[in-house]
Amino acid sequence: MTKITKEMALNYHCQGKPGKIEVVPTKPYSTQQDLSLAYSPGVAEPCLEIEKNPQDAYKYTAKGNLVAVISNGTAVLGLGDIGALAGKPVMEGKGLLFKIYAGIDVFDIEVNEKDPEKFIQAVKAIAPTFGGINLEDIKAPECFEIERRLKEELDIPVMHDDQHGTAIISSAGLINALEVAGKKIEDVKIVVNGAGASAVSCTKLYVSLGARLENIVMLDSKGVISKDRTDLNEQKRYFATSRTDIHTLEEAIKGADVFLGLSRGNVLSRDMVRSMAPSPIVFALANPVPEISYEDAIASRPDVLIATGRSDYPNQINNVIGFPYIFRGALDTSATAINEEMKLAAVRAIANLAKQPVPDAVNEAYHEHRLTFGPKYFIPKPVDPRLITEVSMAVAKAAIESGVARKTISNWDEYKQKLKELMGYESKLTRQLHALAKRSPQRVVFAEGTHPNMLKAAVEAKAEGICYPIILGNEERIQNLANELDLNLEGIEIVNLRHDRETERRERYAKILTEKNQRAGYTLDEAIDKMYERNYFGMMMVETGEADAFITGLYTKYSNTIKVAKEVIGIQPEYNHFGTMHILNSKKGTFFLADTLINRHPDTETLIDVARLAADKVHFFNHEPVIAMLSYSNFGSDQIGSPATVHKAIEYMQAQYPELPIDGEMQVKFAMNNKLRDQKYPFTRLTGKEVNTLVFPNLSSANASYQMLQTMSEEGTEFIGPIQMGLNKPIHFTDFESSVRDIVNITAVAVIDAMVNKNKK
Repeated sequence: MTKITKEMALNYHCQGKPGKIEVVPTKPYSTQQDLSLAYSPGVAEPCLEIEKNPQDAYKYTAKGNLVAVISNGTAVLGLGDIGALAGKPVMEGKGLLFKIYAGIDVFDIEVNEKDPEKFIQAVKAIAPTFGGINLEDIKAPECFEIERRLKEELDIPVMHDDQHGTAIISSAGLINALEVAGKKIEDVKIVVNGAGASAVSCTKLYVSLGARLENIVMLDSKGVISKDRTDLNEQKRYFATSRTDIHTLEEAIKGADVFLGLSRGNVLSRDMVRSMAPSPIVFALANPVPEISYEDAIASRPDVLIATGRSDYPNQINNVIGFPYIFRGALDTSATAINEEMKLAAVRAIANLAKQPVPDAVNEAYHEHRLTFGPKYFIPKPVDPRLITEVSMAVAKAAIESGVARKTISNWDEYKQKLKELMGYESKLTRQLHALAKRSPQRVVFAEGTHPNMLKAAVEAKAEGICYPIILGNEERIQNLANELDLNLEGIEIVNLRHDRETERRERYAKILTEKNQRAGYTLDEAIDKMYERNYFGMMMVETGEADAFITGLYTKYSNTIKVAKEVIGIQPEYNHFGTMHILNSKKGTFFLADTLINRHPDTETLIDVARLAADKVHFFNHEPVIAMLSYSNFGSDQIGSPATVHKAIEYMQAQYPELPIDGEMQVKFAMNNKLRDQKYPFTRLTGKEVNTLVFPNLSSANASYQMLQTMSEEGTEFIGPIQMGLNKPIHFTDFESSVRDIVNITAVAVIDAMVNKNKK
């Protein structure tokens, strides 16, 4: 992990627009009517509705998805009492995390007030703005009273994350660490070093989970908190031990099963860890320097189970695993509080998630082959995309069951999909494709069986019920790779096309290919040689009906794959060319881009085929095509070069397909802005319509455009492709940088393609 320097941190915060968050409009604002609806006079109507029924604020305003991150700066991170204004970068950062992990909007509010009563009154006064309040970085013991009062006096969720966030995540970690160690929470001896807000809240939650008070020893800066001390506040007195034989951490830690550190760095020595019980659990959570380093803990004894607050070591106790999803579940049920039931539900959901198979995206993010539940992985990683569904749903259910929800969720499958779509983890289109493919799984050949992503995709596609995979490659190499990646190949057919047992099939395929291409100079010997190549062999499996679809491209140059596809599969008889399309799914809608891969310098005839194929493929995806054929000029303003070629293609398409909304040539800005286009060029066939299909004048512009859009796209934008258009059978290509999910999505398209082909026959 790159070391963060002072200069890097300061530049990150000041470069470009200062800070980390901004407010973005969610309604149109480009016309006078838009502005009149947004403000005066239109805004009066929702105001009057809310006056009659305050709950309508959730209907007409952003209240239901808006959280206040509020601090007085008295206990900022590891910096202490640096003041409200100095703590603002932290509060902005919290807002960023809420947004990127759970889609929750945030106003950060820094209150310059240390008096608890005045702080409480300030928060109460602004509370109507928000659907929930996240208290942050407020020092103990004042934070306990502030949170208690606000929870009692407000009807929206209030949570001090420094207390409960760490408690929830560490509790989930403790449940799993105890399972790995083979211990029960009611039996273990726990030492807690630190007695601030986090330590108190963590330990109380451990008690809720079954830990016994008599088995807990807590220490503050003065040593063991014992009943004979007279300097204890209410929170500390609750955990005071009756033992009088221990005073220091060194004495308390002997024979302990669990150490929880929420104090300061380097206070736990190797010898202290060695003095603990067998399979000790060490949560060293001081940041940035833990109570004992990961290296020292591991060196002290091999059976230690350690977690820290750092992202560069296993088992990070990170509040971001909890707070975004806890508030998500609370907001989605319009809960009046975040209660103990909701917190415990989050604990169990997080703990259970660590025991499930880890998504490929998480392994890749941490440069791991196979994270599995055990000593080095008993807490989910912060980037795990399943957290939003698992934790938010658990919290929402607990809110409903415990009676604090004002809104009930009845369709949990629908809610789960809504959460996935909210964060861009799954779009409506992707879900529809997968659902349709599952109705009739087809036999899909995966060309590059020894490529990790393709092997993972084949296994995942089978697990999702999308297809019956056939993997090409050497059986031993594929099985070794599967073992390395912890993949189960049961029920998956592996075909070693170079094996002696495939001699008969290679010769049979070669004869068929020779007969098909005998007027192209093919000889049988040449065709037999080609059958040792995976693209020829795999495509022949589809051509002969021994498979239904073929996926290739991770290792092969497109030029070679295109040549093979033409020879083996051929182009649909009604066309002279084939092409590819990419689908862009964004907040602005779904867009289809063609041709992004095949035709380098298309002439008029090629562009006509691409336009026809694009229209057909858009229908295939259950959309009505509205097509703009692009160039750098508009409607004949330049009459040479590619504009002229596009212009001729448009003339043909409009003459032959009078009902098809297609026009051009035109610049992208007129294609994408129908108001501007209709105003300047009212004669077009696209008047009043939103373009959803873009046909580019050549491969350079198409390929560069989709890659630029992909690189610059915001969170939640999805790309599917390349999708083949125009071949006789379902032969689909991938990019060499395709992720596992990209390949699975293409597989779903290939399966649907095969289903449609069979229905036509």
